[in-house]
Amino acid sequence: MRKIVIIGAGSFNFTCAISRDIFTFPALADSNIVLVDIPEGVDRMEAARIVIEKTIQKGGYPGSVYATFNRSEALAGADAVMITIRNDLTIDAWSRDLAIPKKYGVDTVIGDTRGPSGIFRFLRSASALLDICRDIEKYAPEAAVLNYTNPMDMICSYIRKMTHLNITGLCHSVQGTASMLAQWIGADIRDITYLCAGINHQAFFLEYKWKGRNAYPDIKEAIKKEEIYKKEMVRNEMFRALGYYPTESSGHNSEYNAWFRKRPDLIEKYCPDSYASSVRIITEREKTRDEKMKQIVDSDGMDLSRGKEYAASILNALLGDGTLFEFNGNVENKGLITNLPEGATVEVPVTASKAGLRPYGIGNLPRHLAALNNQNAQAEELAVEGCIEGDRNKIYLAAVCDPLTGAVCSLAEIRAMVDEMFEENQESLKALNFR
Repeated sequence: MRKIVIIGAGSFNFTCAISRDIFTFPALADSNIVLVDIPEGVDRMEAARIVIEKTIQKGGYPGSVYATFNRSEALAGADAVMITIRNDLTIDAWSRDLAIPKKYGVDTVIGDTRGPSGIFRFLRSASALLDICRDIEKYAPEAAVLNYTNPMDMICSYIRKMTHLNITGLCHSVQGTASMLAQWIGADIRDITYLCAGINHQAFFLEYKWKGRNAYPDIKEAIKKEEIYKKEMVRNEMFRALGYYPTESSGHNSEYNAWFRKRPDLIEKYCPDSYASSVRIITEREKTRDEKMKQIVDSDGMDLSRGKEYAASILNALLGDGTLFEFNGNVENKGLITNLPEGATVEVPVTASKAGLRPYGIGNLPRHLAALNNQNAQAEELAVEGCIEGDRNKIYLAAVCDPLTGAVCSLAEIRAMVDEMFEENQESLKALNFR
């Protein structure tokens, strides 16, 4: 029996889905799933526990599920830990993350990974995540640690610098984009192979092949069709200019560079009505969240078919029958991408097996892609250093180095913006002892 812990189990849909997927692997069918959250998340966690219990019964699995607020109890002897928390991220806090930069001209869509909003989301989460990971070090030092919490790069770098954990970050953008491109060119995703690398939310397909041949000409033809071009205007423009297809969606991608959001006319052309769209969507979703959750709880449990999320396949490779599984993971750059900062978090192919997680070296990225990645990676590393050292000026410099912020703000405006965000978050950041 394997013990698999989900911290942040109040993420109802994810928790139910990933638990279902784990049980679909015969070698993991007897797993003990342990759900952990804070008291504020008790309703969602308990709902998830009920659904998982029904899934176990429906599938006839020998596994079990248990929910607790006691993290040390939960972690003791754990074989794997998944982190999916949203610390201090109310809709109001998220809205302020976007609204303050907007005053200074930094217009963002989601704002959870980079730029001023992503930096302060990271800072608010840092203390809670460090406490979690130090508990993992203490109670489950050999456990595989998979992180889903954003901002991915900053969190993973921070945890690696502050603990001995070998944390790996998981994101959906690579496989999601690979499937999207396959659909555009009429290919079966099973016939697609690719090589993808960079940093989280700014990786690029260095190769994209259909039955062994280069499929980039097919993609170039596909995006000539207006209906396809308009689906991903930002990404399609980047592909035309850069020669490699990026992995993150157009709205989110537009936040990471200076080309699409620095003027109202550009926003209107490439990303209309996109400011704070994430907040609007989640606010609307929250109105029916409890009702939909109750409907699932009152049903006979989830569909037993395996979903597309790949954490369970990774766990099966590590802890189950050992079937090799390759994915793009966010790991420490130890010579993996030689023209990106050593020690930063990079997104590269990783193979999961009984021997562990093995990332593959890429060598040099094409120089122009490395230039784009470097600016964002260096900004992220500055933010991590500022967090560790309590150095408020490094947080300012991280914002200075952000491409979109630099495109629309003066140095004095960035200083004022960062000061305002520190003021707004002073209670949440007390534990970091900024000076």
